[in-house]
Amino acid sequence: MTKTLFRPLRPLAFAAALAASGAAHAEDFDFGSMTPEQQAAFSAQVRAYLLENPQVIMEAVAVLEQRDANQQANADKAMVADNMEALVNDGYSWVGGNPDGDITIIEFSDYRCGYCRKAHPEVAELVESDGNIRLIIKEFPILGQDSLTSSKFAVATHIVAGDDAYAQMHDALIALGGAPSDAALSRIAKGLGLDADAILAEMESDEVLRRISETRALAQKMQINGTPSFVMAGQMIRGYVPLAGMRQIVAEGRAAN
Repeated sequence: MTKTLFRPLRPLAFAAALAASGAAHAEDFDFGSMTPEQQAAFSAQVRAYLLENPQVIMEAVAVLEQRDANQQANADKAMVADNMEALVNDGYSWVGGNPDGDITIIEFSDYRCGYCRKAHPEVAELVESDGNIRLIIKEFPILGQDSLTSSKFAVATHIVAGDDAYAQMHDALIALGGAPSDAALSRIAKGLGLDADAILAEMESDEVLRRISETRALAQKMQINGTPSFVMAGQMIRGYVPLAGMRQIVAEGRAAN
């Protein structure tokens, strides 16, 4: 903390502190080599300055936060590039929107996540209104057994009944208010004209478990531990983003290409 606070000290205050400590030149300044009396004088000058100008502390915090954000963004960019093949071509994740779109959005989603539910209609509106976005859904159940049950049923639907059925099931499960009991899931499937018994039977298959396990492993590699999380136009977006923000990210992605 001490080093962080020294960095943003304005030159005048720093010079005053050095003068009080007896150090002649800033380049010669070494706090550890000062006498106890010089250290005390220097510390008093710093303390006095900070008490008179407390906004400096917030400036230092803002600088540190921006530095951390930049480092995280660079790390995220590298992780996206390193894992792009698994993100867009795992061989099993549902692909919607325009498969040949110039912008790809990958969403890691949990059916029991409130912010996933909030984002769902906005993502759908973005994809539909834009017309040139490829959307890939990653089943990422992290909020307990109900999340896992819902994802198993969605993946089983995909295996048993195909892409269109999965899209309908995904919409239905994200809107499901109660627990995903077998009875509730059967009602949803039958309401969509699907074979509920076949889907329920598929839920515990090795293939369903493999797909969910591999997606979890990918999320772990990319340090994704919350939902919704997006890879959008090559950027990692951790958390919910309103529709206007998503449109801006898409526009910036196109401008950069």
